[in-house]
Amino acid sequence: MELTVVGSVAIDSIETPVARRENILGGSASFASYAASFFVPVQLVGVVGDDWLPEHTNIFKEHNIDVAGLEIEKNGKTFRWTGKYLQNMNERETLDVQLNVLGKFKPKLPESYRKTKYLFIGNGDPATGLEALSQIDKPELVVADTMDLWINIARENLDKLIRNIDGLVLNDSEARDLTGKLNTLEAGRTILEWGPKFVVIKKGEHGAVFLSKNEIYVVPAFPTEKVVDPTGAGDSFAGAMFAYIVAQNGKLDENTIKNALVYGTLIASFCVEGFSLESLQKLDLNAINARREQFKKIASF
Repeated sequence: MELTVVGSVAIDSIETPVARRENILGGSASFASYAASFFVPVQLVGVVGDDWLPEHTNIFKEHNIDVAGLEIEKNGKTFRWTGKYLQNMNERETLDVQLNVLGKFKPKLPESYRKTKYLFIGNGDPATGLEALSQIDKPELVVADTMDLWINIARENLDKLIRNIDGLVLNDSEARDLTGKLNTLEAGRTILEWGPKFVVIKKGEHGAVFLSKNEIYVVPAFPTEKVVDPTGAGDSFAGAMFAYIVAQNGKLDENTIKNALVYGTLIASFCVEGFSLESLQKLDLNAINARREQFKKIASF
């Protein structure tokens, strides 16, 4: 049961209060794909330039991620992002963005991907998500992530995408910006009226909220003591959450949803403990489930 992930694959340079790293693997599709691959095989769709390192590709291949959909554009440069996190790690400054090959990216799904039942559209230009979605025959469940940038500069395409997906993932401030509603739950209810079956609103260190027509579930964040780099935590959360649902044959029953939220939260908690995919590369399901047992003790009452 494969999950197809479409989104950005990037080279990042990041400074946090802990350390600084140059030219490391980043991008929404990178984090979402790797997080998802703990639960199901993944098909990655993205674009890079010829400055892309083979060892980055091998990171994907070694973790059950099919890279037939990763285009390498000759004479092009990979999308690059440079950022700095402030002392509290909740705020960051974007120092430089070079879209490069991502700026004109129009995904071309390999024929083997076009019958996928499950599609995750990572945080990126909604036009890219719409193009990918148009190439899939009969998807059963489509989930997308978004952010304030696309709300501000690509609203028409974002609205169109939202009308054609089953689930939307975004953070609380983005939900308010998207809907104009100050209350997070009211914002979520408004998004549901636009078409999705469910909305997941991320609240950072305060956890996440799942909303559907008749359900609401809340999961706290795992109390991570050592935060090294928050980059990719939200993408990892979304990828792992959706992949767990896919692993349960796309069921959206209460038990599946609650466990999906927990696994998303746990993978995100590991992600922030290192730069890029460093912490996730050290993981296996035993370590994840051990933290799950800790989480059960903390969260149950």
